[in-house]
Amino acid sequence: MLLMLTQWLQGLSPELSFLRVFQYLTLRAVMAALTALLIGLIAGPKVIRLLTSLKIGQPIRGYAMQTHLSKSGTPTMGGVLILGSIAISTLLWFDLSNRFVWIVLAVTLGFGAIGWVDDWRKVVNKDPEGMRSREKYFWQSVIGLLAALYLVFSISENSNTRVFELFITWVQSGFLMDLPPKAGLLVPFFKEVSYPLGVLGFVILTYLVIVGSSNAVNLTDGLDGLAIMPVIMVGASLGIFAYVTGNAGYAKYLLFPYIAGSGE
Repeated sequence: MLLMLTQWLQGLSPELSFLRVFQYLTLRAVMAALTALLIGLIAGPKVIRLLTSLKIGQPIRGYAMQTHLSKSGTPTMGGVLILGSIAISTLLWFDLSNRFVWIVLAVTLGFGAIGWVDDWRKVVNKDPEGMRSREKYFWQSVIGLLAALYLVFSISENSNTRVFELFITWVQSGFLMDLPPKAGLLVPFFKEVSYPLGVLGFVILTYLVIVGSSNAVNLTDGLDGLAIMPVIMVGASLGIFAYVTGNAGYAKYLLFPYIAGSGE
């Protein structure tokens, strides 16, 4: 949003050419991180006090370890603060025309909505189980498959119209259409090691990564109710890989595929 604003201001007045600095991805990434940090620092204590005053606490399953019973009542729904910080800072600083950020944001908020429903049922219904595993896995699968289907055709295409045309072509071909080499399974740092996946293979692998990563963090969170460290590790890993593959120089040097726009 701010990138579009600075570009509009530059068009109005040549004297504002210094605003071109906002076109640099590194600057916007740092500013987005600082924005999210400030939101957390300012809103965090208020959100925690609000959740505590509303008695929105985490119920503990009766068959849990005895050491966990003391954590009953720990404020839950804290993911609202994390997701809010991510969404606001991202919408402020990223390039709104970038297709990859939209799909990542949609998946993040979609899985966050599943977690919110899960916590809501635990709090309102006083049910430690929350959303049942079958229902949770169903919605995770829907989001994961939709994201995978979009990504498989958007890697080499910038236009959503072209992405839709590729999807139709794949269906008409009997689900046999091959993908560009960069859509294969590549082993980092080994230029010659690549496994062609095809559309179906790419969708399955992407689906397993999205749903598997989510549940890995979720299970870790279930041990102590604090998911922030898994979130930091997963988010940092995604950020590093996205930045490297989106930078032509680093991608070539480290033998990664270069994917235009992924750094955003």
